[in-house]
Amino acid sequence: MQEDSRGIYRYDCEFKQNAVALVKSGRSINEVARDLGVSDWSLRHWIRLEKEGQQLKESATIAGETPEQRELRQLRQENEYLRRQRDILKKALGILSAEMPPNASR
Repeated sequence: MQEDSRGIYRYDCEFKQNAVALVKSGRSINEVARDLGVSDWSLRHWIRLEKEGQQLKESATIAGETPEQRELRQLRQENEYLRRQRDILKKALGILSAEMPPNASR
């Protein structure tokens, strides 16, 4: 994910395909959009394009971006996604731990 000077985020083709695959696996559009930090509209658009058999195209590449810069951008995007997933799991663990009685492990 890359933000341009207008504040518009650009997603690579692999990111879009993974997001669509998550919805196809049974997760709700709202849940996937929230977890990935994309708008519901964008995710619905990617799903519609995929259903119509159109190739999900990569958003415009940043002008003058080298392959190394692109890879770094993609790794940062993946890192951000994994951090969000970790935070969600931490919150879920905290909620579940709070609900368990103290002597449940014995």
